[in-house]
Amino acid sequence: MDIDDKDELRAWLIALRTPGLGPGGLRERLDAAGGDIHAALAGLQAYSAPLGEPARIWLAQPDEGQLVADEAWLAAPGHRLLRCTELDFPPQLDNIPQPPAALFVVGDASLLLYPQVAIVGARAASAAGKAHARAFARALAEAGFAITSGMADGIDGAAHIAALDAGAKTLAVVGTGPDRVYPRKHRELARRVAAHGVLLSEFPPGTAARADHFPRRNRIIAGLALGTLVIEAGLRSGSLITARLAAEQGREVFALPGSIHNPLAHGCHRLIRDGARLVEHAAEIVEVLAPLARALGGELAVRLGQPGDGAEADLPVGTGHMADPDYRRLLDELGHEPATMDELVQRTELPAAALSSMLLMLELDVRIERLPGNRYQRLPAARAAR
Repeated sequence: MDIDDKDELRAWLIALRTPGLGPGGLRERLDAAGGDIHAALAGLQAYSAPLGEPARIWLAQPDEGQLVADEAWLAAPGHRLLRCTELDFPPQLDNIPQPPAALFVVGDASLLLYPQVAIVGARAASAAGKAHARAFARALAEAGFAITSGMADGIDGAAHIAALDAGAKTLAVVGTGPDRVYPRKHRELARRVAAHGVLLSEFPPGTAARADHFPRRNRIIAGLALGTLVIEAGLRSGSLITARLAAEQGREVFALPGSIHNPLAHGCHRLIRDGARLVEHAAEIVEVLAPLARALGGELAVRLGQPGDGAEADLPVGTGHMADPDYRRLLDELGHEPATMDELVQRTELPAAALSSMLLMLELDVRIERLPGNRYQRLPAARAAR
């Protein structure tokens, strides 16, 4: 990391930890500064009075120990601060209320660009509810969707574990800092998600669990996913907040019905009365979301410069970029044996960031598949053509 990168990272960390600013305030100042974090921070330091005395004190003399600790956490392998000014920041978050300004990420950040279904529900879920979560997570993963949830007890945990056990993609959005695990019983689950999926938070390292953090976390779960499935929820469940946020963001909401005698079905029944789609099988969700996944792929192709001028963004994912010699070289070097990201960087001599986005587009195009251990394998032509 050169000095400019260090200075920019430090500016971001100071801004993100400014008391009373929040993601909306930081984004407003970034917009006014043309995306320049140094200019945005200078504006904050020059005019901190509206934010209050704690902000003025912090901006005048940030806690050096805190910043050093943040930088040390980010220097660890697989850790990243994904900023809203970067090309691979998930575009589906840009249009939600109070979009995050940055995300602390552990694991494979490229998964944030993948078509996702959120599966949420009661913490005190029944055995049947957790079985439904596992079944839907497996089926949706087999259909090509990543499974997103909040790593809470009950439905969330069951969905994450089912995706991991199936070797599929899963994203955990947490309501603590990325270095904290809540509930503590999910330490092993957090380790598995970080190793084989991605764990993310808008809260900086060291942030403990607080009740008001989880509704904020829920807006990111709803915003990342093309649709949200609620499995078991009481009338006062936080899952209903996630569903409401998804609906307000124009996303699809699905609910699993249950017995009228089960209090954990009442929230789902209310959602259905309010317009959520009643579902009994994962295929019903896939049918609704598949066109949206294709549209997201087209948007990402344009955003990442693939195919280039955007003329083919309405075609199936990957139709245009296969004319690119870098894509052909990547497939040739991949061959038909699994290879890791590091091996492909060496073989193709392409930058890791570019290679990551190319692999994502090829995976969406069903030309390659991601295997456990961050390995990739080329698919037979017959399967890729489906």
